[in-house]
Amino acid sequence: QVQLVESGGGLVQAGGSLRLSCAVSGRTFSSYAMGWFRQAAGKEREFVAAITRSGGKSSYADYVKGRFTISRDIAKNTVYLQMNSLTPEDTAVYYCAAVGLDGLIVANLEYDYWGQGTQVTVSS
Repeated sequence: QVQLVESGGGLVQAGGSLRLSCAVSGRTFSSYAMGWFRQAAGKEREFVAAITRSGGKSSYADYVKGRFTISRDIAKNTVYLQMNSLTPEDTAVYYCAAVGLDGLIVANLEYDYWGQGTQVTVSS
């Protein structure tokens, strides 16, 4: 079993930054490709970013490209999402997810494990 715990969410003004963290425990961290998703109130969960097992490749949704950066620290068993130039449209609960495959996985149904989510609220 794999456990994922997100942290780093909060309230920030438009134009500000936040860094989300997702601590992974229970299995070998490097065995999993990782992703970040978000779900705004009344909307479906949507893809934000993904990273391969090694961290050598990453992928982003168009609406965050150039503003968000996904990374992973193998030694700390942690994946990060650096979010810059935040807008009110980025307000959502952000989830990290793990999948026992390698690659850039954008479909949420492909992921095996999920965290509990962390709220990000961007005020205008």
